[in-house]
Amino acid sequence: MEILIRVAQLMLSLSILVVLHEMGHFMPARWFNTRVEKFYLFFDPYFALFKKKIGETEYGIGWLPLGGYVKISGMIDESMDREQMKQPPQPWEFRSKPAWQRLIIMLGGVTVNFILGLFLYGMVLWWWGVEYLPAEKATYGIHADSLGLEMGLQHGDHILSIGDAPFEKFNDAALVKEIVINDADNVKVRRDGREVNIPIDRSKWVGILSSATGPKSLFVPRIPTEVVGVAEGRPASEAGLEIDDKLVAVNGVETPFFIDFSNALKQYKNQEVTLGFTRDGQRMNKQVKVEDAGTIGIVVNTNLADFFEMKTQRYTFLEALPEGARQGINFLALQIKAFGKMFSGEIKASDSLGGFGSIGKMFSPTWDWQSFWRMTAILSLILAFMNLLPIPALDGGHVMFLLYEIVTGRKPSDQFLEYATMVGFVLLLGLLLYANGLDIFRAFFQ
Repeated sequence: MEILIRVAQLMLSLSILVVLHEMGHFMPARWFNTRVEKFYLFFDPYFALFKKKIGETEYGIGWLPLGGYVKISGMIDESMDREQMKQPPQPWEFRSKPAWQRLIIMLGGVTVNFILGLFLYGMVLWWWGVEYLPAEKATYGIHADSLGLEMGLQHGDHILSIGDAPFEKFNDAALVKEIVINDADNVKVRRDGREVNIPIDRSKWVGILSSATGPKSLFVPRIPTEVVGVAEGRPASEAGLEIDDKLVAVNGVETPFFIDFSNALKQYKNQEVTLGFTRDGQRMNKQVKVEDAGTIGIVVNTNLADFFEMKTQRYTFLEALPEGARQGINFLALQIKAFGKMFSGEIKASDSLGGFGSIGKMFSPTWDWQSFWRMTAILSLILAFMNLLPIPALDGGHVMFLLYEIVTGRKPSDQFLEYATMVGFVLLLGLLLYANGLDIFRAFFQ
């Protein structure tokens, strides 16, 4: 079910972005009296799922969900309509328009995606605000996973800063960003009442942290073990454990936090243990059989708001728009910086690239509108950036040739543009197959 929800969110998000991107080309083309022959969501080789002609334009939905397109008369694109290009230019054709008009038409798609991304960032801030755990309120410190421990973190650490950036909002993604993108080489923590500086070997950790299969979490806040669900027919239910019980010991050894409790159970697989817990303020004990997986059949509370003093930063509409633009631009700047590191070889493309599977995993496993719109904002900015790359067959390739024409006064020949578009299309297809191939390899062999 989680997979279906993620797929549905991905398809809806991409559909919105593709339609608005193509509308960004369609509208200026119509403003400049340029004929648009087709407007399609998804590609339609051989047949379309739906199509209807309105005026001069055929609107439709294709069956291949790899994007969408508008077919503009007199334009050399992936349709490779050579017959049309052999005819004398007509006033309504793209090739007959001044270079500045053609440039506006080609920049329309990325402009829409860029504005949309910043706008959605702002609207998410305005509607939901930002709920976060202040780092100073993470009373019990962190629980570090295995990679966090290998990095030098310890359970109970209170993170103070990462490189030169203060750690004010509890979020392990900040550690990844500062090390991979901003070249942080140390983490400062408070441990047992004293400050400790942990050096980071970037030559080792940049590749691990930037990998598409890398850690999803390096650390989380330590929390007590509070029962919010008991599975019928499992050991916890048979022993009489109830919702709201707080588990605090295993065989007489205190386990104040969930990670302590979980690790303790794993030492007694297929054995009976004495669980210490509190119920309505009273300390009690029960005998419970631990399953072979080191579990007893409970669901524990992971809602941070039940344990810590969370904060929600609210924005008025007028505050949200500039703040959303600032956050969106910062995100895009980080992506460009990461792209540069990929080209320099500091970040491995084979570790960082991903296809539709990797994108789908970024969506929430439950339908969460806040997460959905934030992800759509992110994808919109990425789509704008990627489409602006100077690769033939992308908008950026057309823009590159148009700028050359404006500066030199010489228009590249139609034959050159055809060959360049064909090469660009092959490159994009290869990249698409490579990125999605990486997803398949990771799913079956890693």
